[in-house]
Amino acid sequence: MSATKPLPATSAPVAPPHGLTARQRVILAVLLVAQFTLAVDFSILNVALPAIGENLGFSLANLQWIATAFALCAAGFTLFFGRIGDLIGRKRIFLASLALLGAASLAGGLAPNPELLIVARIAQGIATAAATPAGLALLTTSFPEGPLRRKALGLNGALMSAGFTAGAVLGGVLTDLLSWRWAFFLNVPVALAVLLVAPAVIAESRPAVRPRIDLPGALTVTLGLLGVVYGLTQAGEHGWTHPLAVAGLLAGAILLAVFLLVERKAAQPLVPLHVLRKRTVAWGNLLGLLAFVTETSLVYLLTLYLQKTLGFSALAAGLSFGVLGAGTVAGGLLAPKAIARTSTVTVLVGGGLLQTVSTAVLLFLGGTPASMGLLLPATFLGGVGNMLVIVGFMVTATTGLPDRRQGLATGLASMSQQVGITMGTPIMSAIVTATTGGVVTAGAVLHGVTVAIAANAALVLLGVLIAVLFLRDRAHA
Repeated sequence: MSATKPLPATSAPVAPPHGLTARQRVILAVLLVAQFTLAVDFSILNVALPAIGENLGFSLANLQWIATAFALCAAGFTLFFGRIGDLIGRKRIFLASLALLGAASLAGGLAPNPELLIVARIAQGIATAAATPAGLALLTTSFPEGPLRRKALGLNGALMSAGFTAGAVLGGVLTDLLSWRWAFFLNVPVALAVLLVAPAVIAESRPAVRPRIDLPGALTVTLGLLGVVYGLTQAGEHGWTHPLAVAGLLAGAILLAVFLLVERKAAQPLVPLHVLRKRTVAWGNLLGLLAFVTETSLVYLLTLYLQKTLGFSALAAGLSFGVLGAGTVAGGLLAPKAIARTSTVTVLVGGGLLQTVSTAVLLFLGGTPASMGLLLPATFLGGVGNMLVIVGFMVTATTGLPDRRQGLATGLASMSQQVGITMGTPIMSAIVTATTGGVVTAGAVLHGVTVAIAANAALVLLGVLIAVLFLRDRAHA
């Protein structure tokens, strides 16, 4: 598509000095509901996997593909669709992806066999890859840079993180009380509601001129991300030395290196390298990657601890994470106010330190239910700290770029988020497995989880150091 007829560029509407307009409130509600639902999909089936396998006849070896098929597409296609939204319109991409999500969820809920269920999960992953950056770009272009945008990003981050946690709870409740199929059906009315309301209130957002699509860049980055995510999921399932894990990671790394070479020579690159050279974009996205690697994988570690060491049921373990979800919501509400009163970097550092300390406290977990008195407040405060970092990352990674680049900025941010969610669990799983040597007694699991928690806290602290060393001089009041 060559540059031809100029298209009207859109800009954020001016809000009254005291807050959001009525239309902005509706836009915010629609986008937040959609993003919350997309986040829920990442974890809602985790608890239900055994029931799905038994009901549809999945073999134990193939059961992992219910999660892997979704993760591959959700992470692998995010950057591509984020850029496509810049070219043909974020609203158009957002609505089409919500329609696909609703149709795929209905098909998944009605699936009579494993093959159709996997196809539905692939379609859900593609819909998530398209809707997440488009929805985030619509959010950033609907609100002017400053307090209103920070407030919107804070609420968005809180609900997305809470959605990931809520998915574990909802999956257990729906599977126990109704059927695993309701974990799919839940998306259908949400998608329909968004499709009914969004066209009337959300304005189209796209650049004034359509550039060409960088097909070589799109192909190499998408295949590269698919390779990396596939390698990570295989590493989590079979170990880091498994041939499929090594092959996937190696192929992904080579393709991403080729992508960078392609972008250096492309006349109209998919990802202009000068954008990647911006410290706010590069370091901000690395901080976001670490934030999602650490907190989502901590949920996995604590699930192991609650079920294998303390003997909790899947439902009881899921409900325990409600406290973590409350912490993320609190952090999302606090972050915009804290950024306004101090600076983005101060919030990144303060939130990271709070998350580091709260995670390190979990090193003192014991083998009796009395440890819940330590776990619950620590996960609440850790959730607050993690959400401060996530909102700070979103503000950092999307600030200082024009509206025509917001699809790219939010595509990169969404990619960091989804790759982080995907790679966190395999990393921590590998640490637990190496520490326990495959022994699954209560004491062995506790020891393995403790070592992994120490590594988790170290990664959070690494993020704090990155913010101090590379973003400090970019702080703004």
